This record gives sequence, structure tokens and C-alpha cells, in this order.
Amino acid sequence: MKLGQWLGLSSLVISGYILWEIRQLLLLVFTAVVFATALNRLIKWLIKLKIKRMVIERNMAVVIILLVISLLTSLFLLLIVPPFIGQFDKFLELSPIVWEKLRENFILLGQKQFRSGWILPPSFMRDFIEQLQPLFTKIFSNFFAFFSNSVAAIFQLFFVLVLTIMITINPQEYRNFLLKIFPSFYRRRVDEILNLSEIALGNWLMGITINCLFIGILSGVGLLILQVKLVLVHALLAGLLNFIPNIGPASSVIFPVMVALLDDPWKIWAILIWYFIIQNIESYWLTPTIMAKQVSLLPAVTLMAQIFFAQSFGLLGLLLALPLTVVAKTWIDEVLFKDILDSWV
Repeated sequence: MKLGQWLGLSSLVISGYILWEIRQLLLLVFTAVVFATALNRLIKWLIKLKIKRMVIERNMAVVIILLVISLLTSLFLLLIVPPFIGQFDKFLELSPIVWEKLRENFILLGQKQFRSGWILPPSFMRDFIEQLQPLFTKIFSNFFAFFSNSVAAIFQLFFVLVLTIMITINPQEYRNFLLKIFPSFYRRRVDEILNLSEIALGNWLMGITINCLFIGILSGVGLLILQVKLVLVHALLAGLLNFIPNIGPASSVIFPVMVALLDDPWKIWAILIWYFIIQNIESYWLTPTIMAKQVSLLPAVTLMAQIFFAQSFGLLGLLLALPLTVVAKTWIDEVLFKDILDSWV
């Protein structure tokens, strides 16, 4: 290899190392890009919308969208967050009682099974529950404290919001800066791929938002009919956890079941059946209908992507696993398959 080739290879390796070291920062930047994509879609829709023959320019549309979102966020913080915090605190207070009830039920179940010839003694079940209790209590206690008291989380959220606004105000400048990284002969093609990525990401955002609202509302209605306590907490968690495929929907049913354990046992089965119905409606009817234009992902690919991004980037990687996979799939389809393999003679 010539000196120039060695320098190029060395630069590539060093760049890859630097990017890996700042991967958390890049993930925050990607989060801002996701939010900016959603805002940009709303801005474009508002520009196309003519209200009483009034022409809305981009700067005006940006101001209107930001004001509306600020108003909705303020209403959410004033009307939803305080009762949610109150109900979540009650849920944390009930968690030790739930564990004690669960321990008693497991011990009784173990005694019955042991009398019928089960090989595990009741003491094993008691010790197993007692070992699990501190772990789950710590998880529940730190879950809300992390998002409310962590200075780093607040700083990261502020950074993402500021960066989102900066990208939304003038996205073309940031796109032009990104295009300069690529060779001049390939920049037009990269611009096309960026457009496709924006469309795929926008379709996914719209679809997942509708899905989360659907799951949250139906969960709340069902739990309200069943008269399960702390409905607001369960409904919000069901909607938010639906953002995480596979893991989220299965986790969301744990919280209402734990509360129902202290009430009537029949409610546990009613909750499980209701959540099963909701998830099947969402999986087999709502998702195919709403996300018809979304980039299709195989379930196995989605699961592997979640595991990979969770191990590489932590909790934020798990939350952003699906949008990262959507964008990555677009680039792989366009660059690797169409531009390289399909034209390979």
C-alpha cells in the first residue's frame, strides 16, 4: 500500500474509534434528529395548509408549531404529571404489600405442590421470593427517581431540546454540512437517501404515536371498567412502554396485575385477557393499517436490534432501537444492495 492509502486507512480507523467513544453524544444527536423530523413534517403540513387564503411561510410555521407544542406540553405538565406522580408514589407504597402477598401465595402454592410430590420444598420458594424482592423494590424505587432527580438526565433532555429547535429552524444547513462528508460524485445520491430516511422515520413516528395512544386509551378504559386502582399510572405506562417493541407490551401488564393482586383475584385474569385483546388488535389490525408505508421489519430483526443497541448504548439505545433500525435498513437497502450489489457485474 502507498503512503496515501495508509494515511486514509489510519484516518478511517481513528475516526471509527472517535465515533465509538462519543457514541452517547451521537445518540443524543440522533434523538434530536428524530424530534426535528417530526416537527419538520408538521411544519410542511402547515405550510401546505391555506387558512383563509393566507400564505404561511416556514419561519411563521416554525413559530406556530413550537408555540402549540409548548402549550400542549405545559398543559400536560400541569394536568397529567401531578396526578401521575401522586399515583406513582402510592404504587411504590403498595409494592412491599404486593410482594408480601405474592410471597404468601407462592408459599401456599409450594406447599400444595410439595404434598402432591413436587421435588422443590416450600422453603425454596420462600427464599427465592425473598431474594427477588430487594431487586424489584430497588428497580421500582429508582425508576421514577432517575427521571425526576438525575441532573445528567435533565441536562441531556435540555441538550436534545435545544438541538431539536436549532435543526428545525434551518434543517437545510445541517443537511448540507452532512453532505460535505461524502465524495462530490455521491452527494446527490446521499441526498436522495436522506429523503428516503426522513420519509421512513416520519412514517414510523406517526404510526408509533397512534399505536401508543391507542394502547394507552384502551388500557385505561378497560382498567376503569374493572375498577383497578391507579388507572392513570397503568394507562400512561402501557402507552409509553408500547414504544419499546416486544419488551414494552409484556412489561406493561405487570403493574396493574400487581395492584389487582391486593383486590380481587378474578381481576388478574380479566386484566390479562383485556391486555391480550388490545395487543392482538394493535398487532393484527392497527399496525398493518397505519404503518402501511412504514419500513417493514422482521420480528427477529427487531429483537436482535433491541439487544444490540441496548448492550451498546444502554437504556437510551433500547428506546431508540427501532428508529435506528429503520434508518439503518434504509441505508443498507439503498447503498449496499442497490448501489453496490445490484450493480456488481
